[in-house]
Amino acid sequence: MEEGKMDENEWRYHGEGNKSLVVAHAQTSEEIFQHLQNIVDFGKNVMKEFLGENYVHCGEVVQLPLEFVKQLCLKIQSERPESRCDKDLDTLSGYAMCLPNLTRLQTYRFAEHRPILCVEIKPKCGFIPFSSYVTHEMKHKVCRYCMHQHLKVATGKWKQISKYCPLDLYSGNKQRMHFALKSLLQEAQNNLKIFKNGELIYGCGDARSPVADWRELAHHLKPFFFPSNGLASGPHCTRAVIRELVHVITRVLLSSSDKGRVGALRPGLRGPRVCEASPFSRSLQRQGKNTPERSGLPKGCLLYKTLQVQMLDLLDIEGLYPLYNRIERYLEEFPEQRKMLQIDGPYDEAFYQKLLDLSTEDDGTVAFALTKVQQYRVAMTAKDCSIMIALSPSLQDTSSDQRPVIPSSRSRLAFSVSVLDLDLKPYESIPHQYKLDSKIVNYYSKTVHAKDDAVVPTRLKESEDCTLVLHKV
Repeated sequence: MEEGKMDENEWRYHGEGNKSLVVAHAQTSEEIFQHLQNIVDFGKNVMKEFLGENYVHCGEVVQLPLEFVKQLCLKIQSERPESRCDKDLDTLSGYAMCLPNLTRLQTYRFAEHRPILCVEIKPKCGFIPFSSYVTHEMKHKVCRYCMHQHLKVATGKWKQISKYCPLDLYSGNKQRMHFALKSLLQEAQNNLKIFKNGELIYGCGDARSPVADWRELAHHLKPFFFPSNGLASGPHCTRAVIRELVHVITRVLLSSSDKGRVGALRPGLRGPRVCEASPFSRSLQRQGKNTPERSGLPKGCLLYKTLQVQMLDLLDIEGLYPLYNRIERYLEEFPEQRKMLQIDGPYDEAFYQKLLDLSTEDDGTVAFALTKVQQYRVAMTAKDCSIMIALSPSLQDTSSDQRPVIPSSRSRLAFSVSVLDLDLKPYESIPHQYKLDSKIVNYYSKTVHAKDDAVVPTRLKESEDCTLVLHKV
């Protein structure tokens, strides 16, 4: 703030306490409003086009009384995760986004008295980089998620490595998908949550054993999958209920219930279909069996559409970072052009149309660099989104109930599928992503892969065709 350039008309009263009075610059509120409106527009004009309107709920920007926002923030502070409490909530602008409660069924009107189960899955990136710009050979063999797990455990974020591999979930092969979902249930980290009637009932933590959690979870789930109460309690009951949950979620993920324009992308799945670090794959290798690559995802299902959007990351961060630097050099020379480049919006139909250009031949222009950078930001958004699956018992005799229904062994469940966390990833995060990528790969290569290489020569597998050279003494 420069003295002489300050105008009292640009400031607004926001409230006061016993010893202080709060005013805020009007432009700050306008910027927050525009930021939230950009999120709404991006969902409506881009992600809804790619994924389908039934899956994407854009919400709307609303203005709230400042005192209400302040009191609400104080009320929920103790309920926030400790790891998130270093981030302050906006209590000055009064703007917020209003979204539907996605733990509820979203497709049709439903009877309030029916219990509702919701499974939230953050599937992460479902392919191995195929870009020729990749310099680390390991990235062509092991997926980002599996490599990152080792760094997260080493830095103390998680206590043990998850057996979940996104490539198994995205394979379309039911055996691999079942293994992936069971792995998420065993070590959920922040990739799986389960809600019952809107209340969180399962999000596996390190403090409790998975076995204890599964027993408690099965108790909650039993009325959904075995309503006649024919199952006794105990380990057999727990396994049966968890198996039903896994099978139902798999069927829902493979179902098609919406249309989007994702067919316009068609980048085509390239690169390995199997991650070498996947515990499922490694287990089969030890048995001398090949991993079933993929049965193929139905083109109308949400996983297929999500994967197609993820694959807008055509160059990998290694190929993208030089293009980001090209844009930065241009903006240093012509800072007034940032708005024209639509880096900060508007995210409209014109923005969406540019994303459909899948060419990878660099003509050296800022336009080419900008298209690839915007595609990368959208791809990263799809890699970090959450899928919300809401389930509710469907009455056998309700002919007027037109909601999609999925059968389980002993029941029928109406369901809806929605996508959450569709904020476009910030342009400014690209340097961080570049450094993080290198850190993840280097740690994995130096520790895990090096350890594997040291072990391999000591093993002689019967199935291998090998020659022994004995030196004379």
